[in-house]
Amino acid sequence: MTRIMKRFLKLTFLLTIIFAAQGCKKSYLDINDNTNSATSSSPELVLPATLNNTASNFITYFNYGAWMAGYQANAGGYSFSGSTYFTYNWNSGTNNGLFNSAFSDLRSYQYIITSTSGVSKYVLFNAVARVMKSYYYQILVDEYGNVPYTEGLAGIDNLTPHYDDAATIYKSLVTEIDAAIAQLKANGSSTVVKALGSADVMFGGDVTKWIQFANNVKLRILTRAQDGPLASFAATAFGTFSSEGFLTDDVLINPGYVSTSARQNPLWNTYHSTYTGSNGAYAAQQIPTKWIFSFYNGTKLSDATRGALIYKNYAANTTPTNQLGNESNVPSWISGYPAWYIGVGTALSAPNAQGIIKSRVMGQLIMPAAETYFLLAEAALKGHTLSGDAASNFDNGIRASYNYLQKSGATTTSATSAVLDAYLTAYKAANSASYLVNYSLATTAAQRLEAIITQKYIALNFINGFEAWQEYKRTGYPAISGTAANTTFVSLQSSATAADRLPVRNLYPTTEYNLNPNVPTGLNAYTSKIFWDVNTN
Repeated sequence: MTRIMKRFLKLTFLLTIIFAAQGCKKSYLDINDNTNSATSSSPELVLPATLNNTASNFITYFNYGAWMAGYQANAGGYSFSGSTYFTYNWNSGTNNGLFNSAFSDLRSYQYIITSTSGVSKYVLFNAVARVMKSYYYQILVDEYGNVPYTEGLAGIDNLTPHYDDAATIYKSLVTEIDAAIAQLKANGSSTVVKALGSADVMFGGDVTKWIQFANNVKLRILTRAQDGPLASFAATAFGTFSSEGFLTDDVLINPGYVSTSARQNPLWNTYHSTYTGSNGAYAAQQIPTKWIFSFYNGTKLSDATRGALIYKNYAANTTPTNQLGNESNVPSWISGYPAWYIGVGTALSAPNAQGIIKSRVMGQLIMPAAETYFLLAEAALKGHTLSGDAASNFDNGIRASYNYLQKSGATTTSATSAVLDAYLTAYKAANSASYLVNYSLATTAAQRLEAIITQKYIALNFINGFEAWQEYKRTGYPAISGTAANTTFVSLQSSATAADRLPVRNLYPTTEYNLNPNVPTGLNAYTSKIFWDVNTN
């Protein structure tokens, strides 16, 4: 590892203390703060430590999304019965990690913004922190609606921050991203300002990639907002992207993961095994659903190639029967091992592999190239041709999904165009009558949108279920029906009153209600939709 990586990893605990004191709501009434602790640090150390925390906290959203989008189900024998994961009987004590982890990192990014504002030397650090702040606030709005924004990160200067209107926050995020891009464009090649350098553990100091990633986040925001009350705003904003275009590489954070200590990749650590060789917390408790297998084993679509790149022993075990809320049937090929690791070893003997759980030291994927291509496909479908037409972006999204899965270990080497084209050709041939794979067969706008979102859902399988879940809330795709395990991902124990028997939002944590009188009240997890949620299911 580089010298700076070692330094910032050692500072992670210290920075947690620092920014707990700086932040909003979560710990600002803690009377046990040590007044002798450090209360400041440099952007060169805060940025990599915070990006590292973002990669770790991503697993909170990863796991939640894997449940909600139907990628994983509960295994029998783990006393899940009646859990709010499966009843959706959510309250202010449910899923608090989503809220708390986001604000934990937001406090750190805000610290960078505040400490570097007006300091020309650190303009690039300021801009990157603004991009990441926007990235996180979209996540919060998508799951909670109104959240503290204008006053939300003032720390002890405002112990009861106002909750801003969700749609207004969305508009502000676009403004924030545009301002950050302007900073990056104006200073990216400057020899006077402090370069991001090795402090940037996401893009290695590549300013152009930060601009493109900022465009990606903006595209995600506008796509989600385009059919709701912000439709007019979004239509105009679609014409304001930076000329650098979009990042069509897989976005990875890698602070220098190592396999010999507690600093290995967080996905591996959670779903495979710890650095001491113990099974990860979810290695046997979570197993694939019959629903998600239907997109590979011929029930809905045929795709044995990607199926075999995702699931251990896929060829011999293509028909799991599990559904969320069902505590029976733990297949022998899964029991005791993670189903998403296709390597032959276990624990410390597990070698690098293709697929999703690739390596102890692999970069943590936070936005796959496939998602960007499908966002561009939908934009083109809606009349916003930003880069390529809908059909070409649709095909490129499928290629990119396969491309990420075929990479092995910590490598970032892509397959050749010939290999990617061969996969796509075979996939289309195996599903020759389906418009969900062959975009040209979709004859209506609704079918084309269903194809795009369904393929995005497949590409995000066990990669970013949170985004897949938000897209289902927005569009109703992939389409579900009935209650059988291969027709719906809804839990058999659902308490939801909506037509699709799913919740539409999370509720604010109990600590918010206890400490801040401005928290919105009267919300219902089944009926209080986020402003962009126009889905009628």
